Amino acid sequence: YRVTMAEQIIPGADLSEQISLAGMEASGTSNMKFMLNGALTICTLDGANVEMAEEVGNENIFIFGMTVEEVEKRKKEGYNPKHFYEHNDELKQAIDQIKNGYFSPENPDLFHDVANSLLSENGDHYMLLADYESYIKCQDRVSELFKDPINWTKKSILNIAASGKFSSDRTIAEYAREIWGVTPTLTPLPHPHEGRPGTKHEGEAAAAAAAAAATTTNIHGSSSSLNEQGKK
Repeated sequence: YRVTMAEQIIPGADLSEQISLAGMEASGTSNMKFMLNGALTICTLDGANVEMAEEVGNENIFIFGMTVEEVEKRKKEGYNPKHFYEHNDELKQAIDQIKNGYFSPENPDLFHDVANSLLSENGDHYMLLADYESYIKCQDRVSELFKDPINWTKKSILNIAASGKFSSDRTIAEYAREIWGVTPTLTPLPHPHEGRPGTKHEGEAAAAAAAAAATTTNIHGSSSSLNEQGKK
């Protein structure tokens, strides 16, 4: 992932997947970039996803998974990923296929550790199995809406219209006011050739150096005027 790829991926995306566990604060700014470019979002209530939902409305974003409070409650009660593995046939089949080499027949043990990390004691740190069923149901909603291009496009436009809060101008203004405690100044910046304020002598020195350089070479790049004067 790099900016040159993002410049093509983000404007061309239909759906942005922001699927970090609620409370991990894992979302950066890519979710906002996708929103600004008209992609719809399927997401958990983590990080900036919450603010995006507040701006665009829950009806124009696909939310799945546990809330922060539900995550904390499950941790306190003791999270057991095997419970979800044993009570969801579709999930069990998927994990078994990963573990048994269905997706890597030439190397059956290739993804063995992936499956074990999800099912072992104290495994599945990000509670993927707990959010799985909710995620699948939410993806079904995505698929249904995608079959309706008129309503999909409507929601896409509403997402763009609601993304103004995430403008860098608004963000910097808020930081200046609430964090840095500074106010904007209307003092215009000097022209680059005028030098910085309070550096008169530096400016004069630079001007003198520029003048000297101009006299040492004529516009055709031939002998300098100083040399011509020396000949005289």
